[in-house]
Amino acid sequence: MTRTATVRTDVADPEVVARSVRPDNTTEMETRVERDGADDGTVVTRIERDDTAGLASTLDDYVVNVTVATEVAQHAERHTTTQS
Repeated sequence: MTRTATVRTDVADPEVVARSVRPDNTTEMETRVERDGADDGTVVTRIERDDTAGLASTLDDYVVNVTVATEVAQHAERHTTTQS
């Protein structure tokens, strides 16, 4: 039986965050961007694994990656905004 999880992360610059995490995706992962309007959006990643332990490990790694990518994007935006 396949185990799946979908992680939805609301961020100010979803394209940047999605591009940052995609290189670490395995073949069992898919990352896309969803937008409701012109401003913020959501990075959506679906993960499939054959067992619960593998899914938990992949989720743990992914959450760290998306957290770092989000923080770097926020820092870059603040730096760009204050330097202009």
